[in-house]
Amino acid sequence: MDFVAPPLLPLLLGAAIGGFVQGLSGFAYGLVALAVWAWVMEPQVAGPMVVFGSLVGQVLALPTIRRGFVAARTWPFVAGGAAGIPVGVLALRAIDPTGFKAALGTFLVLWCPVMLALRAPPRLGWGGRWADAASGFGGGVGGGLGGLTGPVPILWASLRGWTPDEQRGVFQPYNLAMHSLIMAAYVATGTVTRDFLPYFAMVAPAMVVPGWLGAQLYRRISPQAFRRLVLGLLTASGVLMLAASLPKLL
Repeated sequence: MDFVAPPLLPLLLGAAIGGFVQGLSGFAYGLVALAVWAWVMEPQVAGPMVVFGSLVGQVLALPTIRRGFVAARTWPFVAGGAAGIPVGVLALRAIDPTGFKAALGTFLVLWCPVMLALRAPPRLGWGGRWADAASGFGGGVGGGLGGLTGPVPILWASLRGWTPDEQRGVFQPYNLAMHSLIMAAYVATGTVTRDFLPYFAMVAPAMVVPGWLGAQLYRRISPQAFRRLVLGLLTASGVLMLAASLPKLL
């Protein structure tokens, strides 16, 4: 496919809004940016733009994880995710990505509002690092199937009973590692070419100030507000997955 240049105003607007939300929550860049970009970009252009913007946003938000990052807690997620990506890519031959998105979207839409309604959310302490690695593996498979690396490990981290800082100390490095692997695969396969570079150079600075503002707001919200934010964004992600997949299935 020939590269189709994206219009500049929607490109910068999506990058700025996505950067703010990622600075605030630690994830959801693609969810927010695509709400703008999906209307004006070809999927083959929007996909790499989302991965690049997510990478930039994770780097900008790294100062927010200083209080919660523990390497021993994070590496099982990353190791599982790295193992899961090639499995997801291979599974593309046998599994319909549209059906996968519909199933995951249905789960998020049903599960997350229930968790929002509970005053005392459940805490899952079983499984240890093996369960964490399995969660990362599930995210990696989702990334290989359809770029959905985040929902499974982010939801799992929220159920571990960790503080917001501890959750971000896991899923931000995880997403940074997964998107780095995906971007490397894009470059190696020629999906990302030199045509993207001028637009990458516009996206990055458009995210700096909004990302910083989001990170500052994160430091001022309560753990309860952070939990509602995470579950709300995961619910919105599920709704968008269903909106994109159900018409194709039906």
